[in-house]
Amino acid sequence: MTTIERAPRDGVNLFKIVMRFGPLMFLLALMTVFALTNPNFLNPTNLFNVMRQISITGLIALGMTFVILTAGIDLSVGSLVAICGMVAAIVAKGGAANTLSLSAGAGAGYGWFAALLAALSVGIAAGAVQGFAITRLRVPPFVVTLGGLTIFRGLTLTLSGGGPISGFDATMRWFGTGLVGPVPVPVIIFALAALACHLVLTYTRYGRSVYAVGGNAEAARLSGIRVDRVVISVYVIVGFFSGLAAFVLAARLNSAEAVAGIGYELTVISAVVIGGTSLFGGIGSVGGTVIGAALIGVLVNGLVLNNVSSYTQQVLIGVILILAVAFDRWLKTRAARR
Repeated sequence: MTTIERAPRDGVNLFKIVMRFGPLMFLLALMTVFALTNPNFLNPTNLFNVMRQISITGLIALGMTFVILTAGIDLSVGSLVAICGMVAAIVAKGGAANTLSLSAGAGAGYGWFAALLAALSVGIAAGAVQGFAITRLRVPPFVVTLGGLTIFRGLTLTLSGGGPISGFDATMRWFGTGLVGPVPVPVIIFALAALACHLVLTYTRYGRSVYAVGGNAEAARLSGIRVDRVVISVYVIVGFFSGLAAFVLAARLNSAEAVAGIGYELTVISAVVIGGTSLFGGIGSVGGTVIGAALIGVLVNGLVLNNVSSYTQQVLIGVILILAVAFDRWLKTRAARR
């Protein structure tokens, strides 16, 4: 009798462990494989480079977590990064006339702070417009943000004339290339942003509203939650983080380019979904997104160290995304049966 009672309990515990720590276990296994196949993988310099690389897409993934938790999607983040970075560069340089100039004289432009505010403002405004179209015009998020993908890219090309804007002052470049001790500044920005998002989603009324809207929008509306406002707000949040990521990326590269952010949509969505956030809304966490972003960064870095082509890397990331969604569906079905 005792054995019969313990078996289901053990099964539930194992199921919960896999459901909660699966991405982390996969990340650790992946790191172990790459450490065994290439001794340079665990070199501190390489690990910090991985962390610096994932900080850009990781910032956007934090915002995407809010969106996907409400059962939404944003396909425009890559193009939004491009236009936010271009606007930041124009403000930093004082215009778009000297696109190929590497001059960063003190008299040129309006400085890093104005550039940061410009990038954030454009991102927030774009997110608000898309959120408004989704909630008030009742256009599906997929369609709205797919349109935004082409609109923002076109506006970026119009602003820049198709060319890059390069050459920022040392203060602005510090946000992309600077160090605090041995830790890159972009990594610190990402860590602080992730902590803030975790606190908001876990300990605030707003965070509970985001989960409620994703779990059942109609039930959330009947319980008094202003669903449309929550939906608009999550697109504003992802726009904010896209603007922040654009600023850091431009500072890191010392250049803003019209082709910046191409392919970020897949990477960001993959990081969120692989981290355990359900595409159907209501389930997920910031911690999972951080692990998902790290997993993709480690995967790409390990493949590069092992001389795997970039084409194969894209195939593997796509396969992992499909498997992650399939695994998510299996977990939800299994949980429903219990």
